[in-house]
Amino acid sequence: MKQWIERLGHVWVEGQLAQINYKPSWKLSYVTLRDPQAEASVQLTCPSSLLRDMDLSDGDRVVVYGKPAFYAGRGSFSLWVTQIRRVGVGELLARINALREALAREGLFDPERKKPLPFLPRRVGLITGRGSAAERDVLAVARDRWPEVDFEVINTAVQGPSAVPEIVKALKVLDDAAGVDVIIIARGGGSVEDLLPFSEEALQRAVATCSTPVVSAIGHEPDNPILDNVADVRAATPTDAAKRVVPDVLAERELVAQLRARGRQAVVGYVNNQADYVGQLASRPVLADPYTPIHRHAEELDGWRRRLRREVVSLVESQSNDVASLRARVKALGPAATLARGYAVVQVRDPDAPKQQGADAYSVVTSIGDVAPGSQLRVRVGDGSMGAAVLNVTPAD
Repeated sequence: MKQWIERLGHVWVEGQLAQINYKPSWKLSYVTLRDPQAEASVQLTCPSSLLRDMDLSDGDRVVVYGKPAFYAGRGSFSLWVTQIRRVGVGELLARINALREALAREGLFDPERKKPLPFLPRRVGLITGRGSAAERDVLAVARDRWPEVDFEVINTAVQGPSAVPEIVKALKVLDDAAGVDVIIIARGGGSVEDLLPFSEEALQRAVATCSTPVVSAIGHEPDNPILDNVADVRAATPTDAAKRVVPDVLAERELVAQLRARGRQAVVGYVNNQADYVGQLASRPVLADPYTPIHRHAEELDGWRRRLRREVVSLVESQSNDVASLRARVKALGPAATLARGYAVVQVRDPDAPKQQGADAYSVVTSIGDVAPGSQLRVRVGDGSMGAAVLNVTPAD
């Protein structure tokens, strides 16, 4: 196996320094190079002179040039390194910007996918370094604002090669935990290299798939790792994260008192307005004396009745006068008036005409030619009639 592995050629490998075992007096030094995103590492063996002038420390991002080697005595694999180059800040920032643009094109930064924070979370998950100032700030500020707030804290590495795997694991634990309504990922300030884990792609994918709202509280206001863009809420500092997640009980109580006072004032004002309106209605004549409009309408009806009676009486009198006048005219022009003045109507009986209802038929004599001697006559005067007979007929002079 040793012979087969050592036939392999030289390779360039990039990673993060996780452990450096170095002493100036040693001929060889031993370094652990770790993948910043996955649970993978490899042992490096290099001359101590290679590390003496580089001032390397755990967490530095480097590129090494080495040849695979196998130590049969310990049964271990390593890279025999002859060159180590530090990855510059400019190159790291360029890679971060390239990843930021790629994730933005995928839609991981879209506001539509951001989940809102709960008003009052039952339990707050906190991922941060053990005993860190960020942990103290978040807990202290949150409990000052709402003393009964419940936290579930998971301490992880917040820099170095183990930071991303530990944070991703803690994120899954809190996302699956019952009762955790929001998760805060907090870390204090640091250099670009220190904050590099919070711009690793693996962490961004884990946050994007998280069903619980995630708050990013990394560094200070100028710091802007990619996690700030992917998280549902970006807090400028860990203190700001506590203020955003946990409401201020004093402010909420004051708001409740203000709303209660406003509600009371609104109800009292409404009742007073309605009372004034009822008073205005009660002061109106129709409510002060409900019979007033009835009496007024009764008087109007009486007035109309009297007017109608006068009109009817006047009309009857006028028509009666007209009828009397017409009767007088008819009377003056009728035969009865003439008969009353001494005139008479002479009628001759027609023996040939059929009787009408048992009575003889008579016709008025208007000429001496209508009668002959011996004809039966009926003479009508003003107060009755009499029978007569024609003795002779004498023409007029």
